[in-house]
Amino acid sequence: MAMKWIEALTGSLEQKKQYRQDKARIDGLAEPYGSAAKAMHRYLLNTSGIVDGDVIIRMLTDLADLWETAAVDGTPVHDIVGDDPADFADTFAKAYAAKEWQDKERARFVKALEDAKKEERS
Repeated sequence: MAMKWIEALTGSLEQKKQYRQDKARIDGLAEPYGSAAKAMHRYLLNTSGIVDGDVIIRMLTDLADLWETAAVDGTPVHDIVGDDPADFADTFAKAYAAKEWQDKERARFVKALEDAKKEERS
């Protein structure tokens, strides 16, 4: 009972545990993969706009998998991200399309304009 109450306030404890595990995997990568993975992790969290915790965790787990595999295989960082790392990261995030924080504002904006149109007609 207490766990449900705590999770209602703080969010899923399982998600937090998985996040910490994935972050530790990224932090444990050899260079240059560690730096690249950390930079992409930070970029995705700040720019993806994804607000669904399950989707974020799935994306970050896949991110850790990607960079761990690259490190094991010795794949050059450039071969992974190409000439435009931001485009690569944006495309990576789009594969996890989910509800974004902008969706709420879009809906609010559209409703406001529809209400304005109704007032014009009145």
